[in-house]
Amino acid sequence: MIDHTGIPVADFDRARSFYDRAFAPLGGSLLMMVPVEHTGGVKVAGYGRERPVFWLHEVSATGPGRHYAFSARSRAEVDAFYEAAMAAGGRDNGKPGLRPHYHPDYYGAFVIDPDGNNIEAVCHAPG
Repeated sequence: MIDHTGIPVADFDRARSFYDRAFAPLGGSLLMMVPVEHTGGVKVAGYGRERPVFWLHEVSATGPGRHYAFSARSRAEVDAFYEAAMAAGGRDNGKPGLRPHYHPDYYGAFVIDPDGNNIEAVCHAPG
């Protein structure tokens, strides 16, 4: 059910160097740097074998908040996830919609849970 996950890193370059090396024996590598114009200037990198599944994002100090993305089988499930999470007390962190800067068929919704984690539902199926 988990689609991808990410962690905050205080020293992006050091973390990138570590993961570049640590993932090589597993067949994983840096597959994507999200353009900073889509991240508010924050460095964001995605690692995986065939597509990014483990993300690093630069922060000034690490803390308890994390990002977890869960697979949805349809865009309707993404929409329903968002509505249910908001109704349960979540805070909006990105309404359901396409995120073509990640992938042309990437349809996701983001909600901050009560503990400050960025929880996402994502569907990769075409329209």
